[in-house]
Amino acid sequence: MKLTVNGVEHEVDVEDDMPLLWVLRDELKITGVKYGCGIAQCGACTVNMDGSVVRSCQIPAADADGSEVVTIEGLGTAAALNAVQRAWIDHQVAQCGYCQSGQIMQAAYLLDTIDTPTDEDIDRFMSSNLCRCGTYPRIRAAIHSAAQKMREA
Repeated sequence: MKLTVNGVEHEVDVEDDMPLLWVLRDELKITGVKYGCGIAQCGACTVNMDGSVVRSCQIPAADADGSEVVTIEGLGTAAALNAVQRAWIDHQVAQCGYCQSGQIMQAAYLLDTIDTPTDEDIDRFMSSNLCRCGTYPRIRAAIHSAAQKMREA
């Protein structure tokens, strides 16, 4: 199967039913995407596939064949952070950090969809991404901040 991840084309020889999560982590060594629950309920494995956010733990490799996938590593670089990544740092969102790559991927998708989200929009879009540390108020503040920066750019 072939897929483009973070702008780089890859060819992998895996079983059709292997979850995209394991293709990314085990085959391609892209470890920003995390395993959380394995049943698409926590959001730790969130990636962008062909312009939509998906839970990579539930996408069979065969369904990803020919797709363009963006992981946290593809949003920005250390020298040029994405607005959401910068806001996460500015608002010190992460505590343990485990869920944060999925949170950031979901937030980036939200801001691609709605440029001036309300608190209700944020709560609705982010409700499927769980944070055991409970940093939801900082997540909301970071999203508002990133939205403002994106509008100013």
